[in-house]
Amino acid sequence: MTTTTPTSATQNSTTYDSTTPTTTRRGTPLARAAREHLWLHFARHGPLDEGAEVPVIVRGEGARIYDSRGKEYLDGLAGLFTVQVGHGRTELAEAASRQMSTLDYFPLWSYAHPPAIDLAERLAAEAPGDLDRVFFTTSGSEAVESAWKLAKQYFKLVGKPGKHKVVSRSVAYHGTTAGALSITGIPDVKAPYEPLVPGAFRVPATNQYRAPQGLREDPKAFGRWAADRIAEAIEFEGPDTVAAVFLEPVQNAGGCFPPPPGYLERVREICDEHDVLLVADETICAVGRIGGMFACTEFGVVPDVITCAKGLTSGYAPLGAMIASARLFEPFRRGSTSFLHGYTFGGHPVAAAVAMANLDILEREGLFDHVRENAPLFRTTLERLLDLPLVGDVRGAGFFYGIELVRDKETRETFTGAEADRLLRGFLSPALWEAGLYCRADDRGDPVVQLAPPLTIGRAEFDEIEQKLRDVLTRAQGVM
Repeated sequence: MTTTTPTSATQNSTTYDSTTPTTTRRGTPLARAAREHLWLHFARHGPLDEGAEVPVIVRGEGARIYDSRGKEYLDGLAGLFTVQVGHGRTELAEAASRQMSTLDYFPLWSYAHPPAIDLAERLAAEAPGDLDRVFFTTSGSEAVESAWKLAKQYFKLVGKPGKHKVVSRSVAYHGTTAGALSITGIPDVKAPYEPLVPGAFRVPATNQYRAPQGLREDPKAFGRWAADRIAEAIEFEGPDTVAAVFLEPVQNAGGCFPPPPGYLERVREICDEHDVLLVADETICAVGRIGGMFACTEFGVVPDVITCAKGLTSGYAPLGAMIASARLFEPFRRGSTSFLHGYTFGGHPVAAAVAMANLDILEREGLFDHVRENAPLFRTTLERLLDLPLVGDVRGAGFFYGIELVRDKETRETFTGAEADRLLRGFLSPALWEAGLYCRADDRGDPVVQLAPPLTIGRAEFDEIEQKLRDVLTRAQGVM
C-alpha cells in the first residue's frame, strides 16, 4: 500500500514550531536523519537509499498540512482515517495538559481512574443494543486482537470450547498484530509472517462493482449472495468450531465497499442461527466517518462486539476500544474468572481525557449531522470523475470514498503487477502530492484512490479534491 508522497524535497531549516524546514536537535536536516534512522511503516526504503527524501510534515491546521518546505496540502485522508475534527485543535492539547497535571498515568489492571470511567460510560451510552462493557486498547489492531481472544475465552467459559475459528472477508485489513493479521484478508501483507494464528477463513467482500455476472445490477441479490457465502463457510468449517465473524461495516482495503441492501441484516441472522459472534471492526468507520458515532447503528444492525480506534481521539493521542455486549461479559462477573489480557497503555488517562474533549467537539459542532447532510454532495462531486477513461467506479459512504481505476471501462479490466505499481507508486502518488493533495493510492486489491478527509470540510474542499484528482488522473491516462 502507499500514500501520496513526493520523490524529492529540499531541506534547510531549523525549528519545529515553524512551517520552514527544520533540523534535529543534533543539527542534522530532518529528511536526512529520517532516511538514516527512522524505520517508516509500510514503506519501501529502497528509493530512499537511492536518494529520494522522506517528506517531513511539520504543521497541521484544519484540513491542511504543511511540509518542511512550507508547502500546503489538503489532507484528503485525515492523517490516516483519523483526524475527524481537523488539525490544530488547541482544545485537545489543553485537555491533555490538564489531565497530565492531575494524573499523568495509571494502568487499568484492577484499578480505575476518572477519565477511563467517564469515557467508558459515554461509549456505552452511544453503543447500540446491550453493548455496555468497554475494554480499552491503544490501537485498532489491539482492539481486534482483544475481540478474538474474548470470543475464544467466552465460548470456553460457556461450555463450547471448540468454537475458536473466525470468518472474515477477502482483501479486508484488520491489523498487524499476529491475531489481527491472521484475520486480515490480504495475502501479500500476511505472507512474510506466516505461519500465523490458525483458524481464520475468508469469504468474498461486498464489491458490487466486481460482483458475479447476473448480480452486478441487483445490489439486494448480491448482498444476499455475499452473506450466504458466510453461512457456507460456517457450515463447512462446522458451527461448533466457529466463534466469530469479523467485518467492517464499510470495508476499507480494496477501496471502500459499503454493505449491499440487506447484507448486514442477513449476516446478523446467520450468526444468530449458528451461535457465532458478530464483530463490527469500526477502527475506521466509527466516530462520524459514516455519519454516526458507530456505523453499525447507521446501517441498523447490532453486533456483539464493536472495535474502534483512530477517530476516537482524532489522532491526538493513541487510544482504541473493544465494546462488548452484556452477554459476553456475563461469564466474567463471577468467582475468580478474569479476562487474562491487557495493555500497559490501554485507557491511558491522558488519551481518555483527549477522547472526551474530542467527542465534545464533535457534538458541539454537529459534525455527525454535517457528515450525514454533506455526504451526498461529496459523492456527486466525486462522481463527476466518472467521465474520465481511467475511472471505473466511485463508491463509499459518509466521508469515506474509493475511486477504482481501470484500463478499460467497458470490460472493467484492471491494472495488475508492475503496471499497477507504475500507475500508483510511479505516477499517482508523487503527482497527487505535488498537486497539493494528500490521499492514498492503494494497491491492496484492484487499484484505487482512497479519500477520508476531516469531517469539518464542505463544498469548497469537495470541489478542490475533485479538481486536483481530475488534473492528475487526466495526466495519468497519458502515462499509461
